[in-house]
Amino acid sequence: MLDGASGTPVAAVERWLAGFEAALAGGGGSALAALFVPDAHWRDLLALSWRVATVSGAGAIASALADDRRLAARAFEVTPGRTPPRRVSRAGTDTIEAIFRFRTATGTGEGVVQLLPGDAAAPAKAWTLLTALAALDDFPEAVGGARPSGSAYSRDFRGPNWLDRRRAAAAYADRDPDVLVVGAGQAGLSIAARLRMLGVDTLAVERNARVGDNWRHRYHALTLHNQVHVNHLPYMPFPPGWPTWIPKDMLAFWFEGYAEAMELNVWTDTGLAGAGYDAAAGRWTAMLRRADGTERRVRPRHIVMATGVSGIPARPAIAGLADFAGTVLHSGEWRDGTAWAGRRALVIGTGTSGHDIAQDLHAAGADVTMAQRSPTMVVNIEPSAQLPYALYEEGPDLADCDLLAAAMPLAPLREAHRLLTARAREIDRELLDGLERAGFRLDFGPDGTGWQFLYLTRGGGYYFNVGCSELIVDGKVGLVQFADINRIVADGARLRDGTLLPADLIVLATGFRGQEALVRKLFGEAVAERVGPIWGFDEARQELAAMWTRTGQPGLWFIAGSFAQCRIYSKVLALQIRAVEAGLILA
Repeated sequence: MLDGASGTPVAAVERWLAGFEAALAGGGGSALAALFVPDAHWRDLLALSWRVATVSGAGAIASALADDRRLAARAFEVTPGRTPPRRVSRAGTDTIEAIFRFRTATGTGEGVVQLLPGDAAAPAKAWTLLTALAALDDFPEAVGGARPSGSAYSRDFRGPNWLDRRRAAAAYADRDPDVLVVGAGQAGLSIAARLRMLGVDTLAVERNARVGDNWRHRYHALTLHNQVHVNHLPYMPFPPGWPTWIPKDMLAFWFEGYAEAMELNVWTDTGLAGAGYDAAAGRWTAMLRRADGTERRVRPRHIVMATGVSGIPARPAIAGLADFAGTVLHSGEWRDGTAWAGRRALVIGTGTSGHDIAQDLHAAGADVTMAQRSPTMVVNIEPSAQLPYALYEEGPDLADCDLLAAAMPLAPLREAHRLLTARAREIDRELLDGLERAGFRLDFGPDGTGWQFLYLTRGGGYYFNVGCSELIVDGKVGLVQFADINRIVADGARLRDGTLLPADLIVLATGFRGQEALVRKLFGEAVAERVGPIWGFDEARQELAAMWTRTGQPGLWFIAGSFAQCRIYSKVLALQIRAVEAGLILA
């Protein structure tokens, strides 16, 4: 039964918000604690604490909120025009879910509360609460009514036109950027666009010759493995007629056009060779190296690493590999299997890249065997792999879906993915049974939480099946366990039972080293120690380690992840950098 005079979700939420505002203003820990169930969770994205962190337990939440009264949160209300309060099930729990808005001393906030229903005698209490900074009063995004007029370009006939100004802005001949973004994939483009809209001078560098080459140069058959409606970039959604599964080259051209349309300053054929931090000046000295060997030194206040979850290719020590007489490639170098028609290939690794490369080789007419190093999660790309994105098909628009997705704290998120993984296993039972009969070792994520938590903790360890699993089940793609290989020899792999597995090609689908290795290479050991782990969970904050938040190294930031993660959290990161530039917080 719902509490409130009218017994509606709206009434329950309005009653809770009023009580929350009154308790915040009064600063009473007991009054705040009484608004939450004992195992509640509060996630704050800058709004009330200037932190990206989750606090669990009613008492701990009340204590943390009482400490953060300095931000003067007020005017809490259900947000007009957005998805109205409604009854939903999240992580197997029936809740009243509502989007609300509020004000702080520096700007506007938005949030989501999930209430466990009560009645007039025992009002609804919060199970989860998200508070997120939406905008800074003094630094609105340059969109809508705040967009530039462009009148100077058409009315000052002797002055520089738009193209003149764009070229001058991108050249950085007379200035240094405030922010240097390393990488121009979905992470780099998202944060560069967010910063530009907040008026922060930003240069992105991309080591490839063209924006989009990080997708364009991947293997021939690649498409995105989740559906189009989840994968938009900030400000510019994909055209409504785009295919459900976006091909890599289509995406690459979009990235290139996005950078131009969003007026982003991007230097291609340029990489970061290294950087050092001047704590007294609060600036980096960064050396940029172009493909032609020329160098440019810049002194930004901030560096954002947008190079992906992983960094340097991992090439494990494999006994005898140096003796192999054929070709050895890392999966990051793979392009196309055509040249290997009629030849024999061994793919070491059974993650997504390993499966896709094996399928590509089989389609090209190669005799291919996969070597499995560790148990791997397999999930059919449709419908099972799409189950976590069901929210985006419930009806709310993209902005509401993004806010609702961000609202789920770590503990309920784990439970949600346990339930989704159990459901996917039932849906895919026939396929999984066939794989096990073929000798394939299956995994289902840490504590059964599935591929999402494999991604969030390891950056891999799963495969979205688009056909290679059936090839393994049918024996069309061979399978051996890596532990059964004694050593690599000149003409293939010698198994422990003495059998020779002949090969002309070995593909190391062995993943990439974590970003810590890249930080150590570019910034040195001391900076790497200050930053600490990157990706995986910081259990104290219940958030991804070092991602889209201030780190132990002032002025060094990280963004990575899926399109949705980059779209959502690029805003969180950009608002922090804007706040540092405005003197609202320290870097």
